[in-house]
Amino acid sequence: MEKKIAVISAILENPIESQAKFNQTIAEYKGIVKGRMGIPFEEEGVSVIAIVVFAPLDVINSLTGKLGNIKGITVKTSISRK
Repeated sequence: MEKKIAVISAILENPIESQAKFNQTIAEYKGIVKGRMGIPFEEEGVSVIAIVVFAPLDVINSLTGKLGNIKGITVKTSISRK
């Protein structure tokens, strides 16, 4: 199956409540994660996280779906055309 490069961006509206589940889900997909950057906005009570992955499209979609189902998290994914 063809692999794609993707960036999964996530906004954690209340990181204290959702971060543990978020990190647990990412750990389940650690084999496809190539990089991760997190920026805390403590004064706003929000965290912004970008994750670069390299995997087949169905695996990327599976991870995105699981993250999006966590309460208080908004997720968007950008996928390479190649």
